[in-house]
Amino acid sequence: MNITGKTIWQQAAGDTNRDYSALCLKWGVILFGPGYAGKWPDCKIQLRQDGWTSKKVTNLERFSEQMKDGDLVVLRVGTSVVLGVGQIAGPYEWSDAFGDVDGWDLQHVRRVRWLWVGQKDFVTYAMKLGDTTQSLNDGPVKDWLAQLAIPDEKLTTPLIALPSSAEATNEISVEAISDFLFDRGVASSSITHLLQEIGELTRIAKWYQRSNKPSENETVAYLVVPLLRALGWTPQRMAVEWNHVDVALFERLPRSDAALQIVVEAKKMDNSCLTAVSQASAYANGKAACHRLIVTDGIRYGIYIRKGNDDFRLYAYMNLARLREDYPVYECKGAKDALLAMAPEWRASDV
Repeated sequence: MNITGKTIWQQAAGDTNRDYSALCLKWGVILFGPGYAGKWPDCKIQLRQDGWTSKKVTNLERFSEQMKDGDLVVLRVGTSVVLGVGQIAGPYEWSDAFGDVDGWDLQHVRRVRWLWVGQKDFVTYAMKLGDTTQSLNDGPVKDWLAQLAIPDEKLTTPLIALPSSAEATNEISVEAISDFLFDRGVASSSITHLLQEIGELTRIAKWYQRSNKPSENETVAYLVVPLLRALGWTPQRMAVEWNHVDVALFERLPRSDAALQIVVEAKKMDNSCLTAVSQASAYANGKAACHRLIVTDGIRYGIYIRKGNDDFRLYAYMNLARLREDYPVYECKGAKDALLAMAPEWRASDV
């Protein structure tokens, strides 16, 4: 790979606790956040008012302006792992399609044509820690790039189209959720109770975000269990801390592996909840009746399902603070389907 005279950047894709590199590689992007204040440079005043340091603002400026069409970029997690090598394709964009990436708002976007995808491990600190976007120093990563063989056709691979603004900005009202659940046979009194509970849980969750974050146990006790109760799960069919499972939901009594219907894995608030799916699926392995997983931090919920012996796949995602119809970047359903899929009566055959 000819890197002579090329500007080369290193771009972080989250961290070891919340890695969104798969979305970057799938959609041909690199991302920067938070993007709540709007597009660059219009967001600068708001960001400074919100306490952003000059260093952080400069980092966003580097991503938005200093990166140029044709520059090379190395996608990293941590300081030793490279997951992709690409070429910047086109100007800076702001897209609300990435407004909720496992709880992070990452609407600042650069399109990338990925030339190499895999996993290349280097020694720790082969790349610089710190800023999300920064230049790549001389060293082992640059030496590897110089030896990397890239087929010519990779340089002209078409970019996948991103979800449109209409698809990305698809918030859903509680009234629409209510109608959806009622049309599918949920009792009106249950819906009223559920929507009241969602309002209360959202207030509690926002209070936690403004003050001290809850422990995992608090998350389960004050956020997760109340929502499950509102959805119709009874104490008899819901066990907390059961055989190393945070919350186990049962199809019938007595409680047993054979009756285990859903594994719920809870994480501390503002930690990645979707990355907990591997832990949840490990608990579900060998449990024939378990066809659903719920991963959550108390405010965000990922519902995974499987049919037959297939692997679990993300079916629906819900953020109580930002209810949406669906999530195009995850190619999954949104709040109303998430709530229905968490209910006791739902079956995989309903998909």
